[in-house]
Amino acid sequence: MVDSNLKTAMQREYLKCASDPMHFLKKYAKIQHPTKGKIKFDLYDYQEKLLKKYIKFRYNIVLKSRQLGISTLSAGHSLWLMMFHQDKNIMVIAKDKDSAKNLVTKVRIMYKELPQWLKVNVMEDNKLSLAFSNGSQIKAMAATSQAGRSEALSLLLFDEAAFADNANDIWTASQQTLATGGDCIVFSTPKGQGNWFHKQWQNAVDENDKNEDSFHTTELPWSVHPERNQFWRDEQTKKLGPQLAAQECDANFLTSGDSVVDPLILQWYKENQIIDPIERAGFDKNLWVWEYPDYSKEYIVVADVARGDGSDYSATQVFDVETVQQVAEYKGQLGTTEYGNFLIELSTKYNDALLIIENNNIGWATIQTVIDREYKNLFYQSDDLKYVDVEHQINSNKYRAQDKKMVPGFSTSAKTRPLIIAKMDEYTREKLVNIKSARLIEELFVFIYRNNRPEAMSGYNDDLVMSYAIALWVRDTALKLRKNKDDHQRSMMGAMINMRGKDFGDGFSISKNKPKENPFEMQVGKDKEDLTWLLG
Repeated sequence: MVDSNLKTAMQREYLKCASDPMHFLKKYAKIQHPTKGKIKFDLYDYQEKLLKKYIKFRYNIVLKSRQLGISTLSAGHSLWLMMFHQDKNIMVIAKDKDSAKNLVTKVRIMYKELPQWLKVNVMEDNKLSLAFSNGSQIKAMAATSQAGRSEALSLLLFDEAAFADNANDIWTASQQTLATGGDCIVFSTPKGQGNWFHKQWQNAVDENDKNEDSFHTTELPWSVHPERNQFWRDEQTKKLGPQLAAQECDANFLTSGDSVVDPLILQWYKENQIIDPIERAGFDKNLWVWEYPDYSKEYIVVADVARGDGSDYSATQVFDVETVQQVAEYKGQLGTTEYGNFLIELSTKYNDALLIIENNNIGWATIQTVIDREYKNLFYQSDDLKYVDVEHQINSNKYRAQDKKMVPGFSTSAKTRPLIIAKMDEYTREKLVNIKSARLIEELFVFIYRNNRPEAMSGYNDDLVMSYAIALWVRDTALKLRKNKDDHQRSMMGAMINMRGKDFGDGFSISKNKPKENPFEMQVGKDKEDLTWLLG
């Protein structure tokens, strides 16, 4: 009689666990605590709410802080599916094999701590997989482009998706495997903007009418954890530094990632300076104009030439030299000759602007077009001192340029690239420039440090960014020094003219009684010296 009652009670309990994953986890699951060892899995309120979403919706995406127990919750949900359902095929994909293996380990620990009467027979148990006799299994894989392909999945768990470089390939490959009705849970801390995780999150947030295949969002910053307060958050900043702490704790795309320019500053530009162009010109309507030429102003035109393989764009920036205001911008795909003609026309309209063309391999073809048409204000650069010799950096006379070993165009090299990027960061960070283009701001959001090299995030372009950076560097070095030199020369000329007729002693004088045909000729001792070189 006792045995019969016990058996009936276990059957009722088994059915309750099978129908209610919350009951199963809270009553029977144990987890590995980093300091307390194995403890009961007492779910926090935010974990209970998320578990209900796991059950209700096919696709879930979770933007989270670190150490909130979301991977542990997902492991518990996976164990429940495997134990109480037949032939469930679960795949864990993470940025590397060890990370994926950790989630499978969480499942294994929970299973081993269950009472014997609840357990299912184990058919396979190794570091990367666990399989039961009812046909259900869980496997771990690193985030490669082939991950999940050719697997009919019941559930895909994508851990730290923001940190997987080929997340887009993984997602594309998984669509066929999920087509039979499988579920998907994507969870990650943020890593800046523009990556696959950010785009999926943003699309889910923006989507008004969600269907069965839509992601449902859950945002979990550090503050949802009942045992954390502001003191804890401040300590994270001390330990990790402001940027890394923001990435790990705040669940905020803007304050995370490896952007070259602080995303909060870029957001300020987006909210305060970005405006629609007053005209979209050109045959492709890709020349955006915010200010028509003012013939009292000086402009600079900087061009980056596309490689020609269709994967990038030719990009042009036009800035007012004095105010550092963006007045026009082009981004499109033109042939090298057509692009050269376009640049001549654009530069001529903007008061014969100084035209700077990056002289990469394909750029020479565009530069040759400009030279052949004898545009008079093309930028030349010292061939032997590419970024130091700013005294002679600019020369619009190609014949004198040859004498001085100057080459047309701007050379982006291992030496100049860090300088122009640093100048771009400085101008943008200090808000010294007036940016009008939404296209440029979007490129800056995904212009990041990859292996300590500033470049566009995978799948994006940085053509507008590079032409923007070159414009600021030339404006702040060669143009500024040329202006300072011109001002200095004018000042000296004015002083000489004002001081004619004064006696300077030591045999250096300008006679006030004998007018000279050349006002820049001076008597120095017994000799005359011609100072017209100051005008060159």
